[in-house]
Amino acid sequence: MLLTLVILYLLVTIAIGLWAAKRVKNTADFAIAGRRLPLAMIITTTFATWFGSETVLGIPAKFVDGGLNSVVEDPFGAGLCLVLVGLFFAGKLYRMTLLTISDYYRERYGRAVELVCSLIIMLSYLGWVSAQVTALGLVFNVLSGGAIAPWQGMILGTVSILAYTLFGGMWSVAVTDFIQMIILVLGLFILAVFAGNQAGGADKVVALAISKDMFRFWPEPQFKDILFFVAAAITMMLGSIPQQDVFQRVMSAKNESAATKGPVIGGLFYMLFALVPMFLVTSALIIMPEQSAALLKDDPQKILPTLVLEQMPFFMQVLFFGALLSAIKSTASATLLAPSVTFVENIWRQFVPRTSDQQELKTMRISVLVFAACVLVYAITLEGKPIYEMVSGAYQVTLVGAVVPLAAGLYWKRATTQGAIFAIVLGLTSWVLLLATPAGEEFPPQLAGLLMSVVGMVLGSLGPQALKNRHGAHHHVVGLKN
Repeated sequence: MLLTLVILYLLVTIAIGLWAAKRVKNTADFAIAGRRLPLAMIITTTFATWFGSETVLGIPAKFVDGGLNSVVEDPFGAGLCLVLVGLFFAGKLYRMTLLTISDYYRERYGRAVELVCSLIIMLSYLGWVSAQVTALGLVFNVLSGGAIAPWQGMILGTVSILAYTLFGGMWSVAVTDFIQMIILVLGLFILAVFAGNQAGGADKVVALAISKDMFRFWPEPQFKDILFFVAAAITMMLGSIPQQDVFQRVMSAKNESAATKGPVIGGLFYMLFALVPMFLVTSALIIMPEQSAALLKDDPQKILPTLVLEQMPFFMQVLFFGALLSAIKSTASATLLAPSVTFVENIWRQFVPRTSDQQELKTMRISVLVFAACVLVYAITLEGKPIYEMVSGAYQVTLVGAVVPLAAGLYWKRATTQGAIFAIVLGLTSWVLLLATPAGEEFPPQLAGLLMSVVGMVLGSLGPQALKNRHGAHHHVVGLKN
């Protein structure tokens, strides 16, 4: 019965998404909803993109294991990313009327940087979308009592998301996000109240968290601990800024005010509401202590679904799985669309000249389909890897390769194309070197990559000018002597 209702819910969201797809007439409609979304929809769609499977399943699993300190990356770093985008990036980028974030790299630095940054951004989506697909497989596996294998669930889930993203693009994503976020927020809030009562009151849950030192946020006052804490915090806080899905939400706004305020409100709301799944899992430790202890050792991601299925009435089960699917589908649809649009606009067009807008729209839809197939294969191959790790690993490549050229280009007039190339090469090289060697266990690879990217930008931008000035001064001195 529960599985039937979940499938029915999937069909309803597909129908809504296809209805919204009627608005798509050209590539601007498909990629950025024709720049017509109001503030309320910018808030819900930024919040929805962030509130995915890792928020409902991954973050609570990390929280009960290591406290707030272990989830600094997401939700805190991730939420602050949206706040930073709204405060420092949205206004400047919105006024440029671009279709993708990679268009900015072309305008500021040229084709070569555009191509490399597009590849970096696309690569980062593999892990993120795969995490959502993995979660869909887990949901169907749990709901069917094991009758549907995780890989079969992954296929089912991917097809359901493709059904409307393929046709409606950003319009379908925004409209379904709006509805799914209402279901998500209401569903999880009601569940939290119910679970708190089952555990003997919210104060009991909070008291347990305090007794287990779960609210400890700051690292130990040791250099290495502080370094890794800072690296975890900035991975999503900065690594998510040059992402096409964030940029799409900014550019989809109907005015600059909505483009700047939407991400800030969405980010603050995300950090606050991500505490709800953490509260639910902590409640489970009181409601079903033996099962929770066993699942903590086996797979902490299953604590919350098990709590709902075994300890709550049918109505609550429907609410939870409706909310969970809303979270997963909203994130997955957004993250399927973003790299596909980037590929067509910034890579495909460099080799195949644009013929007509309708042809480009068709190419975008084909790329959504191809990317979905690649993600599905990747997710099935990585089956069993924790969702939180799949998501956090996805952002390191953009952190070390794309953040510095974007920020420097917007805020430092002396940034040059050579500086951007140096930043990308030094950032990626140092990151890969530390990842591949034992040095990465002593110094965080992503922090090293970011620092070297800054060094590369400064050297590449100022170096040639300094050499030129020195050369000029040398000739001037020689001229005086003669």
